[in-house]
Amino acid sequence: MSLENRLWGAPRIHGELLKLGYDICETTIAKYMVRQPRPAPQTWRTFIQNHMTEIAAIDFFTVHTAAFRTFYVFVILSLDRRRIVHFNVTTNPTAEWTSLQLVQAFPFDSAPRYLIRDRDGSTGTRSSTR
Repeated sequence: MSLENRLWGAPRIHGELLKLGYDICETTIAKYMVRQPRPAPQTWRTFIQNHMTEIAAIDFFTVHTAAFRTFYVFVILSLDRRRIVHFNVTTNPTAEWTSLQLVQAFPFDSAPRYLIRDRDGSTGTRSSTR
C-alpha cells in the first residue's frame, strides 16, 4: 500500500486496513513501510553556484594613514565575475551612509537578489520584511 500510495502515512494505511478487516498495530505498519529516499538538501556551495549572478557581497576594511587617521573603505563585490562594483571611503561609517552607497551602486532595478554581509552595526539591522 505504501508503494502504490506514496503520500499516505502509517495512520492512513492503518485506517484503510481496518476498513478491510485487518487489525494491525499502526507502529507495525510504520516499521514495514517502504521509506522514500529524500533529496539531499542544497549545500551552501550549491546555492552559490546556482545563484552566482544574483549575489553581491559587501564589506568594510580599514586603511591607516601616516598621520594616524583611520579610513573605512566600503566595497561591493559581484560574485559572478569577482569584480568590484562600487567602493567609497569615509571616516565615520553609519548605516545611513552604507545604505546610500548601496543605492548609488545599484541604480533602478539592477540590485542583486541576495546580499552577503557581516553582522556589524555599520551595515544596519537585519529586517524581517521582504
